[in-house]
Amino acid sequence: MQLNKDELFKRLSDSVVAMNEEKTAELAQIIVVNQIDAYEAIEKGLSHGMERAGQLFEDGEYFVPELLICSDAMSAGLNILRPHIKIAEEGKKCRVAIGVVEGDTHEIGKNLVKIMLEASGFKIYDLGRDIPPRQFVEKAKEVKADFIAISTLMTTTMGRMGDVIHLLKEESLRERFKVIVGGGPISQVFADNIGADGYAANASAAAKLARKMVSSGS
Repeated sequence: MQLNKDELFKRLSDSVVAMNEEKTAELAQIIVVNQIDAYEAIEKGLSHGMERAGQLFEDGEYFVPELLICSDAMSAGLNILRPHIKIAEEGKKCRVAIGVVEGDTHEIGKNLVKIMLEASGFKIYDLGRDIPPRQFVEKAKEVKADFIAISTLMTTTMGRMGDVIHLLKEESLRERFKVIVGGGPISQVFADNIGADGYAANASAAAKLARKMVSSGS
């Protein structure tokens, strides 16, 4: 029986949650062979599965070892799907300086956002993880970024996102860069409180938000 794409995406998501690297790679290959949109498979399959795994981690059902194995499964699928993503080339290629804020070394979510933004045609400058607020500002200035994208998975490091915005204000640069934030403990209320320009709950939402902000000029 041939599976439709929605069923394939569901199974792809399930295989990530089940920490099944071999099955994830097998399903990703089926998607490629059947010429199903790779971006959509990442968004609705791999990314969705990793978000579910993240929720299990937050609920105390998964721990760091399980989360890392889920990440390995997701990576197995990404390695197969990524070369087949159709990169958007229309219009001006906006620049994004992206990283995980200082004190946090979790970069699974950041890496997913990076992939989604690249597929949407953005030029990405990945600072990595455990990045001091000052480094975000300096990198954005260096590459003439349009956006600064900051993530964290830890409540203890959330405040450093606000430090980035504070530094931009100190240097009279706040109007020059749009700042978007995201990660497990982040909410729209928190984003509003620190003065961020946007908040996204997951990788696909981040890409949609950035595209919307570019098209609206906001």
